[in-house]
Parts: sequence; structure tokens; C-alpha cells
Amino acid sequence: MVNPDSIIKNLLNFGVLFKKMSEPVISVTPLSFPWPTMDPFIFCVHHLDRYPAGNGDFGPSVSLEGRNIGQDFTIKDGWRMYHGSKVPGFPAHPHSGFETVTIARQGFIDHSDSLGAAGRFGEGDVQWMTAGRGVQHCEMFPLIHTDKPNTAELFQIWLNLPAVSKSVPAHFKMLWADSVPKVTIADSRGKNTHLEIIAGSFNGHRAPAPNPDSWAANSDNEVAIWTLRMEAGAVIELPVASDRAKRCLYFFDGESVTISGQNFVPGYRIQVHASEVTKIENGPQECQFLLLQGVPIGEPVVQYGPFVANTQEEIRQILSSYQRTQFGGWPWPEYDNVHREATGKFAKYPDGRIEVPA
Repeated sequence: MVNPDSIIKNLLNFGVLFKKMSEPVISVTPLSFPWPTMDPFIFCVHHLDRYPAGNGDFGPSVSLEGRNIGQDFTIKDGWRMYHGSKVPGFPAHPHSGFETVTIARQGFIDHSDSLGAAGRFGEGDVQWMTAGRGVQHCEMFPLIHTDKPNTAELFQIWLNLPAVSKSVPAHFKMLWADSVPKVTIADSRGKNTHLEIIAGSFNGHRAPAPNPDSWAANSDNEVAIWTLRMEAGAVIELPVASDRAKRCLYFFDGESVTISGQNFVPGYRIQVHASEVTKIENGPQECQFLLLQGVPIGEPVVQYGPFVANTQEEIRQILSSYQRTQFGGWPWPEYDNVHREATGKFAKYPDGRIEVPA
């Protein structure tokens, strides 16, 4: 005979389990360096460096004594040199098998690569680079202001490529700041949430097209990269996606928020059900989020530093290719190349075409 008390207990346990499964928040993970990601993303980092005035040669005007030059990743006096020795940034290094999406929120980045492409971008611009079969590039942070500080802030996001696209030719394009949709949503009390849509769409506002071989190029993959800035006390409900998509909110600035009834402080990645309405209620101070979303590629990921493949054998092939070809070599005078003659933002493509923002 079945014990009625056991039936009741099992029903109560099922109710608790169902509640947990149906809650919009799935998991919460502390932000580290780099930030944790989920397929189709494989890397995400937020850089914020409050550099001093420049020295006239694009480096800091203060002493570099006490820094681990070449490996300066510890914040000292509010900034880091990273791998740079004279100018902060990342001298020439290779990539293969994925894409970099670089959102330059403050300051400037000088890009040079093994294809002969180059550019200076910043202050809201986005660079979308498909590494494909392989490319070398450098990313330096020129301190162009000699009479005031040079704050630099950026996100770099690595979006994986499916196996069919891992060997495509390298490609890059600029999404200049004025082409990135900026949407303001007012709640019932007139409090605003400001969104920038780098990939995907929001309420009919669609981001510029990504590179043609990107996982994001097919809208069925539901890739979204948004930044959100919420006024104190603002409320927003994020639109739903399919239950195939994975959605993560990176709460990196502010005091406190409530997400679908749960309270959070900054410094966490919050994974939510993309197919359920996510309600964000901000606390007493302006806050900021990065949102990453996409349908997983669902293929094996084998990573060896800046090389990403599906198998160990493919990694060996990439390493052999890089050792043999240097992915086209390095056509620039310095591995930490800075565009010293540049007078503003520009992009030079491998075919020689020059583009400047409107």
C-alpha cells in the first residue's frame, strides 16, 4: 500500500524542483579575469585603465619603475601596461579559429595586422575581426592627450567559429559608433535604460551586420551583444528569445539590482532563461551590464592560448602553419606599432581602401 504521507512529500519536493527549474535565474558566478563565458562565447574581458597624460610619444608621462614590464597586469595607480613596454597594450600576437569583438568605450586602440590592415578606433566604436585560418595583430592603447588623463575602457569578446568556418580567410570590419544602435527605454515612472546593440536586435532596432562567416551572421543563432546602462531606480523587462539560446548578464558597475526577484551586487555573471521574461529593477545608483546571448555551437572546443580548434590534431596543424607562415608575417616597423601620423579615427583594409567615420 502506498503511504499517503510519502505522496504528499514527493509532491512538495516536485513543487520545489519545478519552482527552481522555472525561475528566470539559472546560475550566478563571480566575475574573474577573464570573465566566465558560455558557448558560443569562449572569452570575455573588461579593461578599465585610468592612464595619466601622455608623454608626447603615446606612452604615459610618469615613471614605469616598479612595473613588471612585458607582463604588467596588476593595477598600479589605476592602470596597467599589459604587454607593452613603451605604449600600453598588446604587441603583435596570433589568433586562429574564432572572432574578436572589441568594444572601445573610452580611449583609443591602434590596430595593425599581418594582412596590412590598420586602424585607430575608440569612443564607442567596435571592431569585429574574424581570425579564421590565422592572423597576427597588435592592439595598442595610444595615450593621445598630453594635457589631461587618458582613460581607456573596452570589452573584448571572443566568439567561437563553427568548424565549417574555422579556416575562412581572416577579415575585419569597423562598426563605427554612429552606426551602433542606441535605444532608450523609459519605464512607467520615466526612469531610463540606455542600450547599445552591438549584435542582434532589440524591439526592432538591429545591429550592423557582423562579418559574413560569423556565427552571428545567421539570425537563427540568436547572437546578442548589448550593453545596458540603467538610471537609478529604472526598471526594464528584457524581450524573450528561444529556449535554445543561452543568455548571461554581466553586472559590472553599480550598487545593487533585483533580477526577477533576486537581489545582486556588482561583480557577478547571472545566467537567466532566455525564453522567459527577465525583469531588472535597479537600485539607488546608476548601474551597467553587458549581455551576451547565443545558441550554442555545440562542437568540441580545444584551445591552446590564442588558437581554437575542434581537435588536438587541428591545434597541431595550426601551430605548424603559424611556425611556417607567421600568418603572413609582420609588415609593420614595430611589433607594438602605433599610428604616429594619424590625426583621427580611420580604418585601412587589406585591399588598401581607407575608411573614416562620418
